[in-house]
Amino acid sequence: MYRRRRPAAAAVLLAAALTLTACSSGSGKSDAAGSAAPAKPPASSAAPDPADAAPAPAGSPDAKPTGPVLPDAKLTPATGTFKENEKKYLSGRVPEKTDPAAVLQTGQEACERVRRTAKRDKDAAVGSIVAGEVRGAKDAITHLCPEQKPLLAAAEKGIGDGTRATPAAGTYRALTQEPGRCVWQARSKDGAVLASGPESPAKAGDKLTATIPAGTAEFESTGCYAWIPA
Repeated sequence: MYRRRRPAAAAVLLAAALTLTACSSGSGKSDAAGSAAPAKPPASSAAPDPADAAPAPAGSPDAKPTGPVLPDAKLTPATGTFKENEKKYLSGRVPEKTDPAAVLQTGQEACERVRRTAKRDKDAAVGSIVAGEVRGAKDAITHLCPEQKPLLAAAEKGIGDGTRATPAAGTYRALTQEPGRCVWQARSKDGAVLASGPESPAKAGDKLTATIPAGTAEFESTGCYAWIPA
């Protein structure tokens, strides 16, 4: 009788242990999610595409690698050939012992995300580039999807959250879903505040703008997602 019951008791204990482990693991994920809230897309953008939230593939740096890379002569796929624009994108970008096709796919995915987002909302696409959410967007657009260069040009005039040194003077508008969280400040070289905002508490649906005076040494913003010229 004991021999028949012992496996059943062990199974119950094992199930309980697995349940406790799953609960503990789930709690850890919740804590991590709460401590790293994702950046907010522009208020005018449509509901985000689930694919947009997918993490960038591991080993896909924004800039070219600093370590040894494959020489251009060895940038060949397992089958077929790379196009000329693809070779230019891959040049100096593929770490040794890495499949060039995998690196190319990273750039193609960046292009596809920009293309897909721009189809719904061009401001959202520009904002995602300014905020750094599309990894390696500049080189990907330049070589793999040049039709998106107008968006890249607009993004290069933008300002992301954080501190920007010697920003171009002018009026900018914030791309954010939560204007109530957005605050900004323009400072001179000696740290004097030249301008700040918003002037009054913002609420959902408000369009926020910031005028950066000439001679601003630093422009700092928090909770504004991204700024583009108004």
